[in-house]
Amino acid sequence: MIHGQKTKLRAIEREDISTFVRWFNDPEVRQYLAMYMPMSKAEEERWFEEQLADQSSRIFAIETHEGVHIGNIGLHSIDWKNRKAVLGIVIGEREYWGQGYGSDAIRALLGFAFGEMNLHRVYLTVYGYNERAILCYESCGFRHEGRLREARFSDGRYRDELMMGILREEFEASQSEGGR
Repeated sequence: MIHGQKTKLRAIEREDISTFVRWFNDPEVRQYLAMYMPMSKAEEERWFEEQLADQSSRIFAIETHEGVHIGNIGLHSIDWKNRKAVLGIVIGEREYWGQGYGSDAIRALLGFAFGEMNLHRVYLTVYGYNERAILCYESCGFRHEGRLREARFSDGRYRDELMMGILREEFEASQSEGGR
């Protein structure tokens, strides 16, 4: 397990699939994700099997210290040569939104990514209308790197997608400054 101050990250298990399906069929959760169609249990089971074989992704369940599974976080498109990966996160249990669980999980995963996996860079994209996530990423040390104009069609209109990233030295500096 990977431990944060408020969270612990563990491997996802087959028993988690029903929880994933519930989250991803909640339109309020899904509005911030790349997926836009409702998901069946069979589709999620197929995705789970693919993750077991995929060496370029590592996905973890986010649990509170009390053991409540509230979301998932992962590193995707891991590029070992260039030592970089894409971060993805979802807090599926809405009652845990805005309470610091996401930022704690991100910091824990970044510590693992830079300290154990020896990555140099972690980056992500976020929809410009997801203000809560943008503030979270900024608080974790991510910097704005670019804007993909009108890259997301949502609610009948095109919206911007932001690119953000953090380098190992930036994360380490934020930790030594008490950024955690």
